[in-house]
This record gives sequence, structure tokens and C-alpha cells, in this order.
Amino acid sequence: MIELFQKTTNTSDKPSFHVHLPWEKRIKSRLRVRLDNGEEAGIFLERGTILRGGDILAGTAGELVKVVAAPEMLSTVRVEDPLLLARLCYHLGNRHVALEITPGRIRYQHDHVLDEMVMQLGGRVEIEEAPFEPEHGAYAGRGHSHGHHNHG
Repeated sequence: MIELFQKTTNTSDKPSFHVHLPWEKRIKSRLRVRLDNGEEAGIFLERGTILRGGDILAGTAGELVKVVAAPEMLSTVRVEDPLLLARLCYHLGNRHVALEITPGRIRYQHDHVLDEMVMQLGGRVEIEEAPFEPEHGAYAGRGHSHGHHNHG
């Protein structure tokens, strides 16, 4: 079994393998996966590490494994009105929903209850299968602290 311990910036070498993972797996720091060649691998990352499509993981024996964001069922809302886009993001975020936000579009993991709320607010929902790359969040990669800081 290949053991993968860290993300690397070594992109000069071509990855030996690929691993396709949905969002719920890419937010875990300990994970057993199957690579595209059928071999098992263990991912052991620092707590709080989030994997994104395109990230490269380095193995203990020098293997390089490219992370691919696997397609999953998503609700997609295309919105031209910036105020409606902001309102939808506010109401979805208020429910702690992971959101992928791009100009004129919001995506979230498909949920019929959330779809109904979005439609009641004036959004049109399309259900599609696609890779999901939600926002990092305000505290991603820095740990979460409620202390008072001078943000200068």
C-alpha cells in the first residue's frame, strides 16, 4: 500500500497515479483510497488540510499522485442579478452549506430541501453531475481562533 503524507509543489515530474475523490473525501485528513491503477493507498495529512482537484500528493517512496475532483450530484443556480446572487449565497451560507461561487453561478451538493428554498427565493435550479470545488472558508488552512487580533 502506498502511503501519501503531504501535498507537494513538485509539478515538474509527471504523477505516477491519479485518485478520484468527491468533496466529502477531500476534506478528510486520514483516508484509505484506491488509485486509478487499482492499488490501495493511505492518505495521512495534517489535520485541516483540504485537497483540491489538481493537488499533487507525495508518497514515502517518491510516488506522486494527482488528486482529481470526482463528479458528483450538484444543484447549480445560474443568476444574472447580483442582488439575487448575494441573497441566495447569504441564505445558503446561513445553513452552513458548502458553496462553489463563480460569476453568475452557485453550486452546492444536491439537496431537494435547499433546492426548494432557492426556488422560493427566485432562483432556478439545475441538477447536474460535475466536479465540486467549494470556497475554502474564512479560516481554511489557518486554524480557527476566536481571539482578538489586530488585523491592521
